[in-house]
Amino acid sequence: MARHQWLSLAALLGWFGLSVQLYLVLLARWQEQASLIGGLINLFGFFTVLSNTLVATVLSYAAFGHATAARRWFLSARVSSGIAASIVLVSIAYSLLLRHLWHPQGWQWLADELLHDVMPLLFVVYWWRVVPKGELRLSDLGWWSLYPAVYFAYTLWRGQQIGVYPYPFIDVASLGYGQVMINALVVLVAFWAIGLVLLALDRWQGRRRTQPLP
Repeated sequence: MARHQWLSLAALLGWFGLSVQLYLVLLARWQEQASLIGGLINLFGFFTVLSNTLVATVLSYAAFGHATAARRWFLSARVSSGIAASIVLVSIAYSLLLRHLWHPQGWQWLADELLHDVMPLLFVVYWWRVVPKGELRLSDLGWWSLYPAVYFAYTLWRGQQIGVYPYPFIDVASLGYGQVMINALVVLVAFWAIGLVLLALDRWQGRRRTQPLP
């Protein structure tokens, strides 16, 4: 019962953070008399928002979901661990590369903290305490890498079409393709490093649970 309660709270907190960010984006677009659909497309053009949506989905399935194929897929060790690597990357990259670039206030500060600090921490706790251990393989790291790789390719394509990039370190218009590729490679290496740590922890905890008692 206690586990169900904290998972429910974590899931609701995740959706709340996303809802606040959605409201702020749509409010700004409405005030500017700009397209609300365009605001939605821009919002989900951020790796942070996509990853937090995956996090909230996993936590919701863990807390409320019925036995379905989608629930089994999201709660599998491979998928949940890949999402864990992605949300940890979100938190680290934001703290190192983006946090100093602006100083949000009010509701924007709340959304910022939830999406970049609180939810990554809660999901790491979920991964450590709930996700089955000892099932991951090194090959999973390659599958996990498809998500940021596809996102990066989409971002470059979209930026070429409309001239807007979600993050300054992948802004081709300002940095050029050479520097952006280097920046992307650094981020990918960081993602691999996070994934390797998760794989090592998974193996270590899996061995602990299978060791016979003395």
